[in-house]
Amino acid sequence: MASAVLPRGPQCAAAAAAAAPPGLRLRLLLLLLSAAALIPTGDGQNLFTKDVTVIEGEVATISCQVNKSDDSVIQLLNPNRQTIYFRDFRPLKDSRFQLLNFSSSELKVSLTNVSISDEGRYFCQLYTDPPQESYTTITVLVPPRNLMIDIQKDTAVEGEEIEVNCTAMASKPATTIRWFKGNKELKGKSEVEEWSDMYTVTSQLMLKVHKEDDGVPVICQVEHPAVTGNLQTQRYLEVQYKPQVHIQMTYPLQGLTREGDALELTCEAIGKPQPLMVTWVRVDDEMPQHAVLSGPNLFINNLNKTDNGTYRCEASNIVGKAHSDYMLYVYDSRAGEEGSIRAVDHAVIGGVVAVVVFAMLCLLIILGRYFARHKGLFSLTSSPRIK
Repeated sequence: MASAVLPRGPQCAAAAAAAAPPGLRLRLLLLLLSAAALIPTGDGQNLFTKDVTVIEGEVATISCQVNKSDDSVIQLLNPNRQTIYFRDFRPLKDSRFQLLNFSSSELKVSLTNVSISDEGRYFCQLYTDPPQESYTTITVLVPPRNLMIDIQKDTAVEGEEIEVNCTAMASKPATTIRWFKGNKELKGKSEVEEWSDMYTVTSQLMLKVHKEDDGVPVICQVEHPAVTGNLQTQRYLEVQYKPQVHIQMTYPLQGLTREGDALELTCEAIGKPQPLMVTWVRVDDEMPQHAVLSGPNLFINNLNKTDNGTYRCEASNIVGKAHSDYMLYVYDSRAGEEGSIRAVDHAVIGGVVAVVVFAMLCLLIILGRYFARHKGLFSLTSSPRIK
């Protein structure tokens, strides 16, 4: 790339005249005196610029501005001090630099398709006497190249602690990694590696899983100034757990087991992996001979007192075993009827008592009113006469 080397003031021109052959020295000195009279003094002028932050691949805008300009020459140089623009002329053969505005008070240039190699200080120069110089710093943000999440085990067992890692590669500056299990935020431990001004961040999460975590997503979320919105990746937990067993009475519906009735129980078992079969046993005794087992169902016809006891449903998978118990008590065949009769008798007796109490209250009210009306007459009749 070419660069234009320009004099910075009378001092540079004087040095050039001193190095010239003797025959040209007088002529150069005369030209120097004439040019020095034309160079602005810089009084009242102020050169300024602003730092630029840009995302890799986007456009950076550099602006050299002058307050109270008097048509002094403005020049823009790259970090290697090669001239990008001298006034409205571009000596540097990099077509990514394009002139946006040129006037006596501003030199504005755009740089397209910015890369990390474009970072650094860019210099604005104003040719006054003495010359003025100001610099702007271009900072390039690089979003993570790749975001990966890795789980130590594809399938975990309830109560087990597993390791989950998330890596955000080649960003600038370093990313911040946040962990979530569902909607709950968790705390991980991050390590940062730097290479060629780029950063790779790896965050480790130690997670103890439970059966409620099966199917719940573990989310790795990245925060970075070059990323708008949420940049995240996730993995769903797969947790194996032992069966959960529940016994449901499907008959009789009213729940009262009497002699001669039938009993039907259903065993429900849920686990991961799902139990392939369930087993019915009678605790501390043998199953009745008239009991019928059909998969998860237990059916006992024509109940009698000898069927009393505890009946257990057992289920198992590769994680463990579980069971649930049902205690059977067989009532007399008339237990339900006698209970109903007792309930009816109590209702009748309660009704009769209520009627009697109501009648007595009414009688007391009537007598009270009667005595109140005849109170004066009784008093006059009973008073002694005075002669």
